[in-house]
Amino acid sequence: MRILVVGAGATGGYFGGRLAQAGRDVTFLVREGRARTLRERGLRIVGLGEQTVLEPKLVTADAVEGPYDLVLLTVKESGLTGAVADLAPAVGPDTLIVPVLNGMRQIDVLVERFGEQAVLGGIAYVMTTVDADGDILRLAGMHRLAYGRRDGRVDDKVRAVHAALSDAGFDTALSERILSAMWSKWTFIAALGAVCVLGGGTVGEVEAVPGGTALADTVLAEAASVASAAGHPVPDKELAAYAGMLTAQGSDDTSSLFRDLSAGLPVEAEQIFGDLVARAEALGVAVPSLAAVTVRLRVHNARAAKA
Repeated sequence: MRILVVGAGATGGYFGGRLAQAGRDVTFLVREGRARTLRERGLRIVGLGEQTVLEPKLVTADAVEGPYDLVLLTVKESGLTGAVADLAPAVGPDTLIVPVLNGMRQIDVLVERFGEQAVLGGIAYVMTTVDADGDILRLAGMHRLAYGRRDGRVDDKVRAVHAALSDAGFDTALSERILSAMWSKWTFIAALGAVCVLGGGTVGEVEAVPGGTALADTVLAEAASVASAAGHPVPDKELAAYAGMLTAQGSDDTSSLFRDLSAGLPVEAEQIFGDLVARAEALGVAVPSLAAVTVRLRVHNARAAKA
């Protein structure tokens, strides 16, 4: 199976690197600047005692030759529009696309361009970042991909995707409820981001001050109410687990969005918050705290763009 990984950052570099390490036929679609780094240093996965160096197959947008059997789309919000245009030559009548961006906006964009049948749902569970050297730095042991058809069907093409992704050094799950799982993750990452942005610190720092736990409960309830109104209620057991993680005493946890915010980098304001608030408004759900986060992040992104 020919696999095209769009992006070789914290997510695509990690999962694509593992697939290449396992002997899969993997090519990375990257910008020229990232390509130069990878040609000079190789694709390096480091951290947690690991020092893996790979020589990845690379392609830039002007040289994509399709079709590929599977496209794994791993870019961030700011790169979505450009990535869709860049990967178009890789998509043939039998290509399946697994996007692992946060939220749901990417599904709408991809379906509009490539049609319903080409686009699966997908989720990446991983804690990695790109360090100052351009290497993929692991921050925790979690590494899992979940994917499946959005209508829950399991057919031979999806089974082939599952076989290609499995047994490659990370956990995989072929889900018949991938949309519900995507909504559940969106609920959590929005709530975590809101706690950190509104509280201005780690989960433990927010929990430690008066009103911190109430803030976490409020933003989680708001995000969960949107998922429920959209027809994908988060199971009570998962909500309880999320509440525990968002109010854990002494926790150093933060969201990747908050880390980018603190570093002065552009953040996924629309992908995680703007789209969620827009869907809430369309569904008649009040989310004042999440709306406040959205405004805060839009102001930040406007400043970042000027800088």
